[in-house]
Amino acid sequence: MTRTGIKAALTDLLLNEDITLTEAAERHFTPDYRQRTDGEWADRSQFLDHIAHLRTHLAAGEIEVHEELYDGDKYADRHTCHLTKKDGTTVSMEVYVFAAIAPDGRFQRIEETTLMTEGTDADRNLGSAR
Repeated sequence: MTRTGIKAALTDLLLNEDITLTEAAERHFTPDYRQRTDGEWADRSQFLDHIAHLRTHLAAGEIEVHEELYDGDKYADRHTCHLTKKDGTTVSMEVYVFAAIAPDGRFQRIEETTLMTEGTDADRNLGSAR
């Protein structure tokens, strides 16, 4: 079993133009995937709408993982997304993640909290914008 991690998943979702959003989602997330970001739940469809929205605004970026822990089917990490938007402005968000990994190694559920460390007030909802 190959298990996913946040850097691989976010890089494919947001920054890898060689694969489609559908391919990235299939690679890293189960069909019943759910995510809670800053208290707001989204099902897989809503999550992918969010990612599709972000893809239209992002030009480049890097996912920096500070700490990462796997324990059976549990996953936790702290990472920072350093993103450059198409208008040239930059946004950095530190993210704290607790997740469940399905038996096939993909994310089944993520609960996360985000902290913007660089950006404008308009970027504050970037973690859940659709």
